[in-house]
Amino acid sequence: MERTKRVCLITGASAGIGAAIAREYARRGWDLALTARREEPMVALATELKNEFGTTSHVFPCDLFQEGAVAELMTRIHGKDLQISGLVNNAGYGHPGRYLDSPWDDHDKFLRLMLTVPSELSYAVLGPMKEARFGRIINVASLAGHLPGSKGHTLYAAVKSYLIKFSQSLNLEYKSSGVHVSALCPGFTYSEFHDVNGTRAAMNRLPDYMWMEAEECAELGVEACERNKAVFIPGGVNRFISFLSRILPESVAQGLMNKNSEKFRKA
Repeated sequence: MERTKRVCLITGASAGIGAAIAREYARRGWDLALTARREEPMVALATELKNEFGTTSHVFPCDLFQEGAVAELMTRIHGKDLQISGLVNNAGYGHPGRYLDSPWDDHDKFLRLMLTVPSELSYAVLGPMKEARFGRIINVASLAGHLPGSKGHTLYAAVKSYLIKFSQSLNLEYKSSGVHVSALCPGFTYSEFHDVNGTRAAMNRLPDYMWMEAEECAELGVEACERNKAVFIPGGVNRFISFLSRILPESVAQGLMNKNSEKFRKA
């Protein structure tokens, strides 16, 4: 059967920014390959997008924490004869508490999902994208990757900073090949993220102007990737915070983060 639509693979597609990006790509006429641990929300999303946009969504329940999960996922995708033209590395979470509060196994799982999986998935799809001279990769990083490290959630900003540098390098390496790579760096976004990591009560005290809807973040992020922006921070407030972090003396920026860490991180 002749392929008529490009297919975008989205991890963490069951809710939040991942589901919003799925809706945005569906609106733009793409088909989808959705993966997350929870199957039911993805099936509901697939039905919604089919009814609204005529999108075909292939649902792949997958526990990306497991060793070998990426290879197994790609085997299942190839088994359906799908050619992946877009990849959104969105699966992620925040691990609360200070570094020694958790056993190493918890940190190991965190690093696998947040660092190894997006690197491995990018490696798996880049070759065919380069050969086809078309591809789109969005690595969902965070405003936190532009700021000093905080107390609590010790590895979160470090991993997001990695995704930013990783995206910049891939963007330069494949700029002339038709493959666009972009790090999307949201600030505070309405989703399940803060419910899962236990910081919802603290987040509810933040002013409304610091928040962005997931749908707006998705639309801006996908458009930034189309324009091949290596790094994109959605929202004027978030860009201003990033700018301040760059121009302030490091000691001042770190001092501000130290003072405010527990407002934003469960430490």
